[in-house]
Amino acid sequence: MGALGRTELEAMIDEATVDAYGDDEQLTGLFTVIEENLAVPFNTTVLGVEVTVRGVDLGQDGRIVALCSRGSDHQRIGVLDLPMPSPAPGGAEWIEAYRLWAR
Repeated sequence: MGALGRTELEAMIDEATVDAYGDDEQLTGLFTVIEENLAVPFNTTVLGVEVTVRGVDLGQDGRIVALCSRGSDHQRIGVLDLPMPSPAPGGAEWIEAYRLWAR
């Protein structure tokens, strides 16, 4: 499951969602900590193409998405589907916590 174990990730989820009621508020809490802690920009590879992740956003469909670009092209990719580079950027553990929460 990556560098952090399930117990640590669950503690992070609890921290991000402490005042949240329902899935929508929990999602917003997780989005907020990802947005505040993820070190951007960083490069990663999506379908064999290097892209730059410039930030994250909360999609209208209820997903947290990465704002990716390559040259003048831009695409929003669900964070659950976003491959992390190695080494992962600072704050990537919050994406790992979101992945656990989303299951």
